[in-house]
Amino acid sequence: MSTVVLLTMTGLGLGALYFLIASGLSLIFGLMDVLNFAHGALLSIGAYGTWWAASGHLPGAGPGGAGFALAVLFGTAVGTAAAVLLELAVVRPLYTRPREQVLATVGVGLAVPALLSGIWGSDARTFPGPKALSGTFGLLGAQVPVNRLVLVAAAVVVLVALRLFLGRTRHGLVVRAGVEDRAMVTALGIDVRKAFTLVFAIGGCVAALGGALGGLYFGSVDPRQGTSLLIFAFVVVVTGSMGSVSGAAVASVVIGLVQQFANYYTAAGLGDLAVVVLLAALLLVRPRGLTGRLA
Repeated sequence: MSTVVLLTMTGLGLGALYFLIASGLSLIFGLMDVLNFAHGALLSIGAYGTWWAASGHLPGAGPGGAGFALAVLFGTAVGTAAAVLLELAVVRPLYTRPREQVLATVGVGLAVPALLSGIWGSDARTFPGPKALSGTFGLLGAQVPVNRLVLVAAAVVVLVALRLFLGRTRHGLVVRAGVEDRAMVTALGIDVRKAFTLVFAIGGCVAALGGALGGLYFGSVDPRQGTSLLIFAFVVVVTGSMGSVSGAAVASVVIGLVQQFANYYTAAGLGDLAVVVLLAALLLVRPRGLTGRLA
């Protein structure tokens, strides 16, 4: 029983991490029709920004308490700024040229890990998290890492915030209207480009937050972490329906649990294969994914 509880909580924590990455990816694709292969780079930037700040390089930041919260805020802000720069400098000039757009984001996705390796080396760096989040708590006989709960809580907050943004705010409605009829929205005097930049900033913010909290999950950061997690983020996006944030949430939970249970009850590493098989089977039955709708 304790093993099942531990695997379930670990799977939910991993699923929450996947959601933090995939939600921004799904949001950008669903609302802007941009397949951003540099999304993993934004996660890496957020992770390294948090690691750098929590290591004592940022005044007031540190590995414990309010200092760690400041480090996470700093890493998330750096990732958000990088997302805005990416949209303005790389994506915006290529909105009408999707093929070149994909190639450009792939190039950025390869360049950022190389840049991080050049600055801090290619070896993994120990992540300086708070002691309070490195412990465990008892649940039905299992000792569950506290940081899993932090990831789950962050994912729930992000899901609710994104749903409110899309359905209850003026900016969310402008973005959705701009996707449907950009010329009409522009004719009404609304600058759709600013709204699209806002969507990219939100996506980058959530990805950077995932990188910051992912350091707690893995206990370290490395330049290729974002690239490897991006693969599973794409699996989540496709499984949950392209462009559906709610679908990404459901798919994240399913994939995280399948991966953890398959890795434990079969040979190590087969969890990744199980996820791919699950995706292939789902697409044969439901080509549009679990929800088959946006938002």
